Parts: sequence; structure tokens; C-alpha cells
Amino acid sequence: MRTLSYTEEFIKALYLKIGMMTPLQLNFKTIAKSLGIHLFCWPHPSQALFFVNTGYIMINENLTPQQQWQDFCHELCHILLHTGHQGRMPPLFRSYQEYKASNFMYHACVPTFMLDALEPAVLTAHNIQHLFNVEYEFAMQRLERYLNNLNPMPNLNIS
Repeated sequence: MRTLSYTEEFIKALYLKIGMMTPLQLNFKTIAKSLGIHLFCWPHPSQALFFVNTGYIMINENLTPQQQWQDFCHELCHILLHTGHQGRMPPLFRSYQEYKASNFMYHACVPTFMLDALEPAVLTAHNIQHLFNVEYEFAMQRLERYLNNLNPMPNLNIS
């Protein structure tokens, strides 16, 4: 059995704590409410902020439901794992946070522990797209990442 990464373990523990055990239960409004995060829709790009010990996530109201879910999970990382005002950060650190939030987004939208529970025949991009309410390209990327982690490159000892 493979070992989950820190991000995979974090998301699994978080979701199980708030009762998210199946793809059908994943809903950003429910997650935000369960975590005490204030959620708003607005006509601007999605973003997150943390103010006086309270998290706020603003989601662009013009996005598709799939894009809103994906944006929510990206912004959720900023609320749960990041600190500081990105406008005052060195560019490389801001890029690092964005990279981490993008990685978190893939795992939060389509959690590894939920993929592990699926039958192998169900593991197609099309099925993942519909089960987890994500865009097709997103589902393809997530499936590729998942399968690559299931079958890591063999350790080739070349002497």
C-alpha cells in the first residue's frame, strides 16, 4: 500500500472531520459553512482573505459550477495553509504559494482517498469529471497525477 502525501493526508482528515466521505457530498458551500469560512459570490476574480481570525472566500459568479468548485478549492488552501498579504510578498514566494494552492486544488476537488475507493474500471477522466463536478481537462490532469503516483517509476540501479 502506498503512503499518502502530506496534502493528501491533510485533505482526508479535514473532509472526514466534516463528514465528506463520498464525491456526492463534496459541495463548497457546505465545506465553507462547516469550516466557518464566509463565502461570497461576486463579479471579480476569485480570491481569499483572512481577517480577524476569520476566513473569507469570494468566488467569481460568472464561472461555471465546475470552475467555481475548482477556484474554491484553490482559495481554500490559502485560507487553511497560507499567511500574509500576497501583494506585499516577494514574487518568488507568491509564486510558491500559488503553486502549492494549485496542487492543493487538485487534491481537494478530487481527493485521493475517494479515488482509492473507486473500482478501477470507473477511473476514467469522463467519470471523474461527472463524479467530482470538475472540468474535463482538470479531470484528465488529476487522473494522470493519481495514476503516476500509483505506479511510480521503478528504481533503476544503473552501475
